[in-house]
Amino acid sequence: MARRLIWFSQGAASAVAAKLTLRDDPAAIMVRCETGNEHPDNYRFEQDVVKWVNAPVTLLKSDEYESVKDVWNKTRWMAGINGARCTVEMKVAPRLKFQRPDDIHVFGYTADGDDVRRAKRLRDNYPELTVETPLIDAGITKASCLGFIERAGIKPPATYAMGFPNANCMGTGCVKATSADYWSLYRKHFPAEFAETARHSRELGVRLCRMHDERRFIDEIPEDWPTTNPIVPTCDFLCVLAEAAE
Repeated sequence: MARRLIWFSQGAASAVAAKLTLRDDPAAIMVRCETGNEHPDNYRFEQDVVKWVNAPVTLLKSDEYESVKDVWNKTRWMAGINGARCTVEMKVAPRLKFQRPDDIHVFGYTADGDDVRRAKRLRDNYPELTVETPLIDAGITKASCLGFIERAGIKPPATYAMGFPNANCMGTGCVKATSADYWSLYRKHFPAEFAETARHSRELGVRLCRMHDERRFIDEIPEDWPTTNPIVPTCDFLCVLAEAAE
């Protein structure tokens, strides 16, 4: 019998997608890839969601690496035209080992325009996957997802209030992000972590951000650089495609 896998990202949208899916299919499985790189409050949020949906989270982990930094140190690779090595090792490899050909994959893409396009791109590029998008089907937006969890008495992940568009990879920052606004915002809230990621990027010669259409090291971002548009990609099946486009 086919399994229904809900890909949970410790964010509001995937939490609401899980709630809707489990309401109709109590046997569905919430799944998350552990990176060893998340904000501590994400785990509080996850436990609140587990209670709300009355279902556990199945954790997938790399057999070889403990964390994103462990990947960087051992492979000497952060990000480039072939993608981010941390995504491959901490998310893609464990997922491929766990999934089955007949699985049904549930994603928390919302009814917002960008997410609708990403969902279409996912289906177009991975026709072999059976994909469900309950939030799009129900016309539920990102803002509505926040309303859902707040009405359930669940406080959103702490990084939402800081201005980040998602709650992931706060231990290092997302090395797939090329937005200088994102890295400026990350430096503002996580200066020590920013400095460590900047050190790694210098050591490995990786220019993570773009300023004025030019690749630059993140420690070259001026202190007064704006934080108003912190664009950051999400880690899902489309990561490799998105990175190839960079």
